[in-house]
Amino acid sequence: MSSIIKIAVDAMGGDNSPKKVIDGIIHHYLKNKNIFYKIFGDEQKIISYIKNKIDKKNYQIVNTLNKVSSEDSPLEGAKRGKDTSMWLAIESVKNKDCDIVISAGNTGALLVISKLNLKMIENIDKPALSALWPNKKGMSVVLDLGANIECSSKNLFDFSIMGASLYKSLYPDETPNVALLNIGSEELKGNEIIKETYKKLNEKKNQDFSFDGYIEGNQLMNGDVNVIVADGFTGNVALKTAEGTANFMSGELKKALGGTIIGKISSLLNFSNLKKFKKRLDPRLYNGAIFIGLDSPVVKSHGGTDYIGFSNSLDVCCRIIKGNLIDKIKRNI
Repeated sequence: MSSIIKIAVDAMGGDNSPKKVIDGIIHHYLKNKNIFYKIFGDEQKIISYIKNKIDKKNYQIVNTLNKVSSEDSPLEGAKRGKDTSMWLAIESVKNKDCDIVISAGNTGALLVISKLNLKMIENIDKPALSALWPNKKGMSVVLDLGANIECSSKNLFDFSIMGASLYKSLYPDETPNVALLNIGSEELKGNEIIKETYKKLNEKKNQDFSFDGYIEGNQLMNGDVNVIVADGFTGNVALKTAEGTANFMSGELKKALGGTIIGKISSLLNFSNLKKFKKRLDPRLYNGAIFIGLDSPVVKSHGGTDYIGFSNSLDVCCRIIKGNLIDKIKRNI
């Protein structure tokens, strides 16, 4: 692997793009000089935002005015043509011009276009959408978050291998433990697919992870499990529930501390702790979902994030490549 990491960037996806995307690249570049950004989008706008803030040897712009809209269905996005910024960015990874691709654009279209351009890793049937979640002790990888509504036991088994490989790539000094999200921790709980997956993982011997059985929804943030596996329907509901709970807690705390004089005095006295609390729940720090299962990694930045969030997802790209994610999956699967 080259010491220079090459990232293909769809600059036109998501809110306030391409400005947000370019500002995110600039912010990331200031701390990472060994990155090459191949940027796809409206060249005139992109140049106006870069303003010589990045060394010319660290980026290339591929001009295209066509883009996938956030309102497009996945198939409509794919039908917009091979000259969209999203398609061209993914194609550059297919052609081995770049190591990894990132987009803040339409999630469904990104998955469809990725599957049209990139091959699946051998012996894997479906790609999964995974992301990082904060917990009491650090971070967890959770998958699938919506790419596959219906899954077989083989799919869930594959997700477990891929999730563990992803965690090991991001945190090479740790050995993850894997658990299946279920309605109970007892071995007899759950549907037949969950039970069959449990049996397969229990029999699997692997030095890169350990299997910890089932985990319930109220244990997701405990930090005892690093990789949490579910079908896309269950995982997406869990994700949205966790996001909603975090927003509710932040909003209620802000209301309680800002509504009265005593609350305002208390917030001033606890300013340092409140700042840590706010940072811990900041979704920008965990931005960057990953499509895994394809033979090249694809990262999805949240469309509504700002440039800080996009910069953090670029950092996820770098860690994935440095951690040799694809090679780890191929070895373990």
